[in-house]
Amino acid sequence: TQDEQSFLIRLMLGELRQGALESLLLDAIASASDTLAPSVRRAQMLSGNLREVVEVAFTRGEQGLGEFDLTLFRPLQPMLAEPSPDPADAIERLGRAVLELKLDGARVQVHRLDEQVKVYTRSLNEVTYAVPELVELVKALPARELVLDGEVIALRADGSPLPFQETMRRFGRKLDVATLQQTLPLSTFFFDCLHLDGESLLNAPTEARIAAMSRVVPLANQPTRIVTGELAEAEAFFQDALDRGHEGVMAKALDAPYFAGSRGASWLKLKQAHTFDLVVLAAEWGSGRRQGWLSNLHLGARDEENGGFVMLGKTFKGLTDELLRWQTEQLLARETQRDDYTVYVRPELVVEIALNDVQTSPHYPAGLALRFARVKRYRPDKSASEADTLTQLRALHARSQGTP
Repeated sequence: TQDEQSFLIRLMLGELRQGALESLLLDAIASASDTLAPSVRRAQMLSGNLREVVEVAFTRGEQGLGEFDLTLFRPLQPMLAEPSPDPADAIERLGRAVLELKLDGARVQVHRLDEQVKVYTRSLNEVTYAVPELVELVKALPARELVLDGEVIALRADGSPLPFQETMRRFGRKLDVATLQQTLPLSTFFFDCLHLDGESLLNAPTEARIAAMSRVVPLANQPTRIVTGELAEAEAFFQDALDRGHEGVMAKALDAPYFAGSRGASWLKLKQAHTFDLVVLAAEWGSGRRQGWLSNLHLGARDEENGGFVMLGKTFKGLTDELLRWQTEQLLARETQRDDYTVYVRPELVVEIALNDVQTSPHYPAGLALRFARVKRYRPDKSASEADTLTQLRALHARSQGTP
């Protein structure tokens, strides 16, 4: 039948949306092999080879899964942070914590063994060729083996950050690296150390990892930080970060290990406005001066429990003419179907959305809607699997309603 043909074609081409995200598959492996789901997820994060993880889970169980560890030049998924509305919330949740400037740059993970250095993006793509100044910096550090987590960012002469898109120019498809290095130099700031001279630090607490990093990384290449449990001091640090043009502050629990590949409450991100990384599910054709461009975006959050994405609202605010042209091209390349007004697309493009709040709404499946949503930027460095979740949007809604 036509439906069966469509099913088979999309299955073979990898375009079938059937809800089996990697997280669900890993839980299924744990259930079938009688092992713990966290052990399977940790092994997959460290290995990056699902076939290897399955074999070990079924043949060697928990003991075998526990033997997976960080390997040089095998990048791991970065640890992620949950949104926090303000310093008061962060101090309440973490107590005495590390507060660092949140830099609006490109996340990098750097591996070094002797004179060999490789640089990876947050999506685990190698970009060593694009950042020669970073490579030279790491080669000069007093260590033989290193894995560092950090950011590279383009700064103005006064030290304030250039727009995120300017930094990302250094990672384009067609690069004149030598010219870009002269006209758009990148500054490097490392904020975590995962491995140092033969010792894996993944399970070490934040405080110990920062101390290890500080033994080899100059302060000039670390973000400004304080350790405090005092609300007034945290609020002053947050305001200073905003005054200096940065997007906010990171708050980190002092005793937390590095939860690679997961978003946990031990790292919190504080920004001036509520921002979420959502996925574009569809877009409507514009009218007036936007005639001929895909404009009004249908936005969805990741549904961790059921798989897929749940629509929470629409917006066309914040879109420049340049961005309209770009997103129309990108969305049409991902088209799955359309009607008279709307083009539906594969859920692949991640867009950072600023919003005032999340409100109750009968018009969307989750019963929630974005309030005053506007586009800040697209996030080509993020995959849809890294988008923010429905649970996180519900948490913001609960806080705005005064419920726990």
